Amino acid sequence: MLRALTRALRLTRPWRRLQARGCASHGAAGDPEIQVRALAGPHRGITEILMNRPRARNALGNVLVSELLEALAQLQEDRQVRVLIFRSGVKGVFCAGADLKEREQMSEAEVGVFVQRLRGLMNEIAAFPAPTIAAMDGFALGGGLELALACDLRVAGLTLEERVGASLCSLQAASSAIMGLIETTRGLLPGAGGTQRLPRCLGVALAKELIFTGRRLSGAQAQALGLVNHSVAQNEEGNAAYHRARELAQEILPQAPIAVRLGKVAIDRGMEVDIASGMAIEGMCYAQNIPTRDRLEGMAAFREKRPPRFVGE
Repeated sequence: MLRALTRALRLTRPWRRLQARGCASHGAAGDPEIQVRALAGPHRGITEILMNRPRARNALGNVLVSELLEALAQLQEDRQVRVLIFRSGVKGVFCAGADLKEREQMSEAEVGVFVQRLRGLMNEIAAFPAPTIAAMDGFALGGGLELALACDLRVAGLTLEERVGASLCSLQAASSAIMGLIETTRGLLPGAGGTQRLPRCLGVALAKELIFTGRRLSGAQAQALGLVNHSVAQNEEGNAAYHRARELAQEILPQAPIAVRLGKVAIDRGMEVDIASGMAIEGMCYAQNIPTRDRLEGMAAFREKRPPRFVGE
């Protein structure tokens, strides 16, 4: 555990810029399955990973998993990334989970290897050095919810209801977030971190109930349980969760990036140990922050009664 913590605290490693800041990855058919976009202007520091596999409802197949791993490997070394948002380019769905049609063609050995890679993907998302946000506009089932659980923060879209005369017309077709670890309804169990991250999020008893029953939750239900940080009324474009995620990212942007990253390390590592060990981890993280220019800038800004200008050094 100490070795892992030491690796997580190596903030002085050389950074390298992402070679293609607007890159798109391509599947076998030549269509992009993910797109990576770094925002500019006042949104500089926010990077988005757009999942775009409409024919399979963003199902996690071999190509999509490989491209996500490749993008994460590049982005985690990019100093300009202060917040990473996962979103969907497919209206009405965040991620439908594992690609069961593809998996049906695999041998038992191949299934084991693929699930291990899928679990590795979720671990890479969870270990990403900057804050991550899942913008859940639509279905997030099975592996799709496991992906969202691997993120630091989650935002869900709610059903948009419109009153037409005396009748109530639901416009949820391409809007409402529906989420659940539904693997038991398919003869499976969550295999990409769901059995571990859901109880850490909601508690053991409730996580067992949701996994045993394969129950699906609405965005409102998910927020009531604490599964998502925010739930927002859906808009006609079906991307309200994405816009709220952008607002949330915008709140994080002005803060000292090294302090934010070290805060993430302290929380994530500290939650896995007893509180005394957690305090020691916090102390190690705090010590890493002491020599930074941003700490001095924060104190100077407070003294001079002006907004701080953090540079991530």
